[in-house]
Amino acid sequence: MSKKKNSQRIIPALSPVYLDGPKPRISELAFAWNIFVQFIKGFRTMHFSAPCITVFGSARFDENHKYYAAAREFGKRIAEMGFATLTGGGPGIMEAANRGAFENGGESIGCNIKLPFEQKPNPYVQTSITFSYFFIRKVVLVKYSYAFIIMPGGFGTMDEFFETLTLVQTKTIHGFPIVLYGTEYFGPLMEYIEFMAKEGTISPDDMKLVLVTDDMDQAIEHIKSYVLGNYKIKKRKRIWWLFEKI
Repeated sequence: MSKKKNSQRIIPALSPVYLDGPKPRISELAFAWNIFVQFIKGFRTMHFSAPCITVFGSARFDENHKYYAAAREFGKRIAEMGFATLTGGGPGIMEAANRGAFENGGESIGCNIKLPFEQKPNPYVQTSITFSYFFIRKVVLVKYSYAFIIMPGGFGTMDEFFETLTLVQTKTIHGFPIVLYGTEYFGPLMEYIEFMAKEGTISPDDMKLVLVTDDMDQAIEHIKSYVLGNYKIKKRKRIWWLFEKI
């Protein structure tokens, strides 16, 4: 008679560092101060940039991939509109969008993140800021943008897409245009979002917050018609006693 296999899943022991509970007050204060400093660094760096359009997408596509080529063209089109191209500053889609802007005389900005793999500033970024925490990086990527182009990507891209969409849905930020580029890639996701609307967990009107397309002209016109028709760009003055270079 054969012995029955034990199907019980073994859960690896957690590192003790996660079981310590709250850290000492001085550690929490140092953490809060570090966050504050990184926010101020980001705000000061971005204060005099051109109005931005953020491009999100995978770090894993090389320059031979069709979405790399599309992101590069988006960077070019954004530059032609007179906007800065803002990305996460890394390789793949981010590099492509920065490259398109850089090669066509536009402003190219990257908000880099410290990671043990994948992420390092791409060579087409003119202004680069490096953050230690994703949430600070996301605040800057959203705060200075007038529109968002979401290219195919993984967990990080989905996180950025849904957080931005939630902010627009809840009117926490203005109803800035959100474009999902790649109907084949995003088709299943949109089907699930339609299912959410059917189940009543989101409003059917929320579906209108996103344009899903493979047509770059349509994407740019969607952004241009909203942004240029609703927002005036004010030039900011530099203040010498804040050590802002004139």
